[in-house]
Amino acid sequence: MLGTILYVAGIVLAILAVIDILKKPISLVGKIICCVLVLLTSWVGLAVYYLFAKDRITKWFK
Repeated sequence: MLGTILYVAGIVLAILAVIDILKKPISLVGKIICCVLVLLTSWVGLAVYYLFAKDRITKWFK
């Protein structure tokens, strides 16, 4: 039961992160790289994105 809740929460957060990345004014290659990294690294990628990279991605991929 708890595992299912964590799994669904991870999927929802990953989808929200990808939507947020796609809305950012960065190049298409940057969007693809960020989306793939967030989706492939699961919870670690989500944590890094939301805690560290969310506000810095536009500077990195100009």
